[in-house]
Amino acid sequence: MGAPVTVSPGSPPLLSEGEPVLLLDRQGRRTLATLRAGRTVHTHRGAVRHDDLIGQPDGAVVRTSRGDRVIVTRPRLMDYVLEMPRTTSLVYPKDAAFVLLWADVFPGARVVEAGLGSGALTLALLRVLGPHGSLVCYEIRPDFIARAQANLERFFGYPPTLLIRERDVYQGILERDLDRVILDLPEPWRVVPSAATALRSGGILCAYTPSIVQVQQTVEALRQSGAFAAIETLEVLYRPWVVRGDVVRPEQQMIGHTGFLTLARRIATPADALEVPDLAPGEDVDVPG
Repeated sequence: MGAPVTVSPGSPPLLSEGEPVLLLDRQGRRTLATLRAGRTVHTHRGAVRHDDLIGQPDGAVVRTSRGDRVIVTRPRLMDYVLEMPRTTSLVYPKDAAFVLLWADVFPGARVVEAGLGSGALTLALLRVLGPHGSLVCYEIRPDFIARAQANLERFFGYPPTLLIRERDVYQGILERDLDRVILDLPEPWRVVPSAATALRSGGILCAYTPSIVQVQQTVEALRQSGAFAAIETLEVLYRPWVVRGDVVRPEQQMIGHTGFLTLARRIATPADALEVPDLAPGEDVDVPG
């Protein structure tokens, strides 16, 4: 077993059986595991017994079977998403972060997500919505639902604020008075009419699409509906840097295009009557005073 540890009052709880942990070696390679007594996790630097990890503090340094040191820590949500099992492509963390801010998802909001996939964006939404929000996910593939549920339960259980509907969202959104509608679908423009009915005035629609042709069709549907304004489209590029002694340079590889985000605001008065322009990327907003 690992050496006894002293934990000061107010420290985070010790690593316990059943929770996911991340092991990091000196090269930054990551191994995700769920702690179970009697099991062993195999890393690039050797094996580690789960019994030597259970009861350790978050951020402990342990030795593998080869004598190498690895760090064991609770994974960030983005670590978990990148390493968790999946049956579909996922909404990459850089895009999920922008969904949360650009769509202004807030604690207590009422949200519909269509296109559950493996649950990557669902995890991010649930964390922000908190115990007083509600999230309804539409997904027609039962195998996707099963995988997403397993990923959710492994990270933080199955929250009572989540409802998964095995239903085709193209047939309509059942909920009303929603704050946000988040779409990760091949044809999000087909959901625009029902989203206009389901969203409250001032609510936001956000569509995540890999192709600019999908963006074009979605934007045209939003404009033609007359129910949306302040339409904008953006993409997020991620470039990490190496900072090691005198070596300061960008990484040789970056995460470029993964998808486009198209956002629009539900309005009470038809947009064609207001002649409300779309938002240009980076456009300043006038603030009184």
